[in-house]
Amino acid sequence: MEVILLERVEKLGQMGQVVNVRPGFARNYLLPQRKAMRATKANLAVFDKQKAHLEAVNLERRKDAQQVATKMDNVTVVVIRQAAETGVLYGSVTTRDVSDALTAAGYKTDRKQVQIDTPIKTLGLFKLRVVLHPEVSITVTVNVARSAEEAELQAQRGGMVTAADLRDDDDEEDTFVEETATEEEEG
Repeated sequence: MEVILLERVEKLGQMGQVVNVRPGFARNYLLPQRKAMRATKANLAVFDKQKAHLEAVNLERRKDAQQVATKMDNVTVVVIRQAAETGVLYGSVTTRDVSDALTAAGYKTDRKQVQIDTPIKTLGLFKLRVVLHPEVSITVTVNVARSAEEAELQAQRGGMVTAADLRDDDDEEDTFVEETATEEEEG
């Protein structure tokens, strides 16, 4: 099925291009999202009349997205989740969770803008792509942790923190004192 793209679609083409796509992709995604319209003679004529207006609207939206992208540069958000001692989550972190965390941090985003390539099912730091406009995307860091303290440690170390890392230093000193005392008694 041939369609005229009304905006840039990643891995497909630029605005105004006539591309051949599968009918299901056109019916279920491109046409309902108003990213394209069927390539008929009448629609080509309508597109030619509206092309200048569509390009101006696209340029304005891209400028707005670039301004937001400069504000969101190197943003790190924390998502608190329950997890097993091995670091495996009892669920997974979704695009909605990341979008809510970004909104709580003061950045207005939609869950459709967040792209998760592989499911997030463990604790740690993850780099995700946020597409603000078809031509503007940024990378944000998502810190998945059990608590705020653990998230802070993960941010400092750059990775997942084990349960042993979370113990207080006092506990480790007490264990060392007990071990040396038992060694002296035996010896």
